[in-house]
Amino acid sequence: TDPLSRALDGNRINHAYLFSGPRGCGKTSSARILARSLNCEQGPTSTPCGVCSSCVALAPGGPGNLDVIELDAASHGGVDDTRELRDRAFYAPSESRYRVFIVDEAHMVTNAGFNALLKIVEEPPEHLIFVFATTEPEKVLPTIRSRTHHYPFRLLAPPVMRGLLENICAKEGVV
Repeated sequence: TDPLSRALDGNRINHAYLFSGPRGCGKTSSARILARSLNCEQGPTSTPCGVCSSCVALAPGGPGNLDVIELDAASHGGVDDTRELRDRAFYAPSESRYRVFIVDEAHMVTNAGFNALLKIVEEPPEHLIFVFATTEPEKVLPTIRSRTHHYPFRLLAPPVMRGLLENICAKEGVV
């Protein structure tokens, strides 16, 4: 999103983000791009270089990075899962600038699970960033929600999507 890009380029990094919107609008993909943007050797930047070791590791199909952890709350949203995540949060990044915890389907985290995360979300170490992605932001515990920077996402209208795809195809030489 443009506001998020401007914040990154202005080095205004938040410790917790809430990405909300309908299924398929790019919340989780954007969370992964944010992790790349934060940990790029040229960054934090809205345009990761794509060639440094961090960008390559976090690219689609890349090997991944020990400092970027995804939790699918639909299947791992209980208190034990979030306590484990919380306990891992105190470790400094091993190969990156930030540890980024992406909690997908955040509305599925139990109240006990959110309460286990509350203290670390309130007072995180400097190196820690949370990204909560959800289709139902109202189900995220209000005390967690109030400590995040909320970015609502929406689906693109078909004509807008077509224009973007045509532009990308032209740049890539795809006919």
